[in-house]
This record gives sequence, structure tokens and C-alpha cells, in this order.
Amino acid sequence: MNSFQKQRYLARLITDIFLILLAFIVARTWFPSHDDLISTRNLEVFSFIIVSWYFSAKVSFLYDNFLSRRLSAEFLILFKTLIYYSFIVSIAAFFISKDPLYSKKFVITFLGILWLVLPVEKYLIRWFYGEFVFKKQVVKVLIIGTGELAMRFYKKVIDSDEYGYKLAGFVDDLPNPELNGKYLGDMSKLEEILIQQPDIQDVIIALPVSDTHKINYSASVAEQHYKRVSVIPDYFSFAQSVSVSNIGAFPLVSLRRLPLDDLEMRFFKRAFDVILSIFLFVFVFSWLFPIIIILIKLTTRGSVFFIQERWGLNIKPIRCLKFRTMVDVSTDVDEHGKYKQATRNDPRITKIGRILRKTNLDELPQFLNVLRGEMSVVGPRPHPIPLNMESKDTVSNYMLRYLVKPGITGWAQVNGFRGETKEIHQMQKRIDFDLWYIENWSFWLDIQIIFQTMINMIKGDHNAY
Repeated sequence: MNSFQKQRYLARLITDIFLILLAFIVARTWFPSHDDLISTRNLEVFSFIIVSWYFSAKVSFLYDNFLSRRLSAEFLILFKTLIYYSFIVSIAAFFISKDPLYSKKFVITFLGILWLVLPVEKYLIRWFYGEFVFKKQVVKVLIIGTGELAMRFYKKVIDSDEYGYKLAGFVDDLPNPELNGKYLGDMSKLEEILIQQPDIQDVIIALPVSDTHKINYSASVAEQHYKRVSVIPDYFSFAQSVSVSNIGAFPLVSLRRLPLDDLEMRFFKRAFDVILSIFLFVFVFSWLFPIIIILIKLTTRGSVFFIQERWGLNIKPIRCLKFRTMVDVSTDVDEHGKYKQATRNDPRITKIGRILRKTNLDELPQFLNVLRGEMSVVGPRPHPIPLNMESKDTVSNYMLRYLVKPGITGWAQVNGFRGETKEIHQMQKRIDFDLWYIENWSFWLDIQIIFQTMINMIKGDHNAY
């Protein structure tokens, strides 16, 4: 995030907080409490609604680079934020308020004002940046390079109003037919171009890392002419979501940008896991578990639960819980030492076990693993350790799935990639979906996966056996 983006981020956040404060004051004025407006009680309430707004916006990515999105997409994200925020505020008011009728009137008024004011504010902010800010804060940029990396940077950044850049042209020894007249010459003309166009402020070097001589030459010439120089690291050939950070004086390039590396995002995911798990244990599992336990006991011999060691976050062993769905067997590997996956019409599966597996009810005890912090409600499914050992050296990027907590359900499962994996390519597809989830996680994606899982539980999944 450059300084211009930071300024825009803070301006939008502060504007939203200001409007929330106004809505709070108006609602308190129309429905006054027993305390003064600047009382400790009101300050606590206001602090809570500000913190709740900030976290709601972070979960929905409201303050991401908004000018690269269409206005309709911006409004959709805003409405998601407002829905989530309204839910938090309403639940808090219900449990905390001593006067439910007063609380109801205040919350409806407060949230109603926000639902009316914030969409207008978002529209006006986009109009303001388009009409005034970008016309005055345009940075003229020269790109060194004409290859794929340079073209991707041009199409994503320069050709967008979001970053406030204006293209001066391209310089490289190899012209590109896609440049449409924007090619200014080869590397030998770089100094001449910088002299002829003194209004160029930034020089972006987008060359392959193997072109060390060209990179050094371009940086040296540009800095001699008082230009800011930036280098785009060419890591996109083997990573699509790199991020850059600093430790001391050393820049670090991370090959994968993971949303759950953010402490706030991990806190929200964990809070959601705990709240949902407690709710289910109190209102659903308290009567459902006894029924399942009785059915298992009446139809089969042996233990009710199946406990198996699997890998959790960072390959830490966890004891994964399930309702037992198979007859007791002495080993889960065959005579060749290969893990015996469940197959269609597997004779080891009991009659009640077949129903439990078909509806995913056998996985419900894993909510205890969630409460213990070993698993998440949504995440890559934990595989048996023998299957991990078989796959880690044959399936590309297999071990990256353990960068996050395993889940009771996951993106691969709701997209049909579950059940037996006889061939390597079947496991590879499952891992590809797991990695997409890890790199594109959001709160709303988790909600979508949970709803898809519930639908599959009701209609049945033909790959569940």
C-alpha cells in the first residue's frame, strides 16, 4: 500500500466513523437514555459500535482498493458490511440492554440512518476522487520492459484510475505489437527520453530477474535524473499472489498472500467457529447426539466414536473425532501398506454408518475439535496420516493445505471433490480447490460453503460413501 493508497484508506475510514458518530448522536437525541450524551455508558456503547464497524468492514474487504471495482460491486460489498454490522449491533443490544423497547427503537433508528447515508457517501467519495483528486494527483510513469510482466502491470495498474498513474511510455530492446504507439525506444535511448520528458516522476522496472545488467543500468540512469525507481519482482511464473514485507533492512517476498495471515481475520474466523459451535451444541446436538448414539448402539457392536490421529495446522497431530460408521477393523492399511480408503459399497460400512456418511452426520463430533482450537468449521478436510504420507511427494503443493486449520467441511468437498481418490489427478484437483480457498478466504466464502454443505446434507451427495 503506497502513501496515496494509505491516505485514501484513512480518509474513507475516518469519514465512515464520523457518519456513524452522527447517526449515533441523532438516534440518542431522538431516543435519549438516562445518561448524558457524553457519559461513560454512551462512550462504551460508541466504542463498541466503532470497533464492530471496523471488523465488519475488514471481514467484507470494504476498504480494499475500491476504485478498481464497479460502483455496483462497491454497493454490494457495502450492503454485505451493513448486514453483518446490523446483525452484530442487534444481537449485542438484545443481550445487553436493560430496556428492550428502548433498545429496539434506538437500534432501528441508528441502523436506518446508516443504511440511508452510507450508500450516498460511497457514491460521493467515488465522484470526488474521479473529479478532483486524480486530475490533480497524476504520477507520470515510464515502464522499463515490454514483456508479459510489464503488460500485466500496465493493464492492471496504469490503465486504471485507482492508483493515479499516467503512462509516459515503454522502453526496452524488444518492441511489443500490443503497445499501440506507446513504445519510445530501446535501452540506449533511456537517458534521452528522461531528458526530453522531465515531468516523468516514476520509473517502473518490469524486467525478468535474469536481466541483471538491464535492471542495474535502468536504475542507475533513472536515479541520475532524480526519478523514483521501483522494481517489480518477476515471481509470477510460479506464484500468483506474492506479497512484500520488510524485516529490518531486508525486503521479503512471500510467494503466497494468505488472508488468514492477518491476525484480525484469524480472530474473526475463530470467533465465528466458537459461536457457531456453542449454538449448535446447545440447540441441536443436545438432542441429536443422543439419537445418533442410541442408533449406533442398537445396530452395531463397538465404540460409538471413531478417533483417528490426523494432521492439523503446521502438521501438528490432532485426535479427530467422528461417529463410528465402520465395523471395527484391526488396521486401515492393506497388505501392501497402502491406506484403504472408503469405497462405494464398502463392506466395512455399517447400515447406520451408510446413512451417517451420506448425510455427513458422522462428522459432527468434530465440532469438539473446533472448540478445542484444533479445527475450523470450514477449511481443507484433514486426511488420515497414511494418506498424507502417500500424497505429499506425488501431489503438487499438497503440504500447503496445512498452512491453515483443517475444517469439518471445505471448498473442495462442496464442489464434489470428496470420497475415494484412486488416481493422483483426483487428489490433485482436491488440493487445487483447497489452495484456492486458502488464498481467497473471506468470511462470506465460509458462509457460502456452510450453506452449500447444508444443501448437500439434505439432498445427499453421490460422492459421500
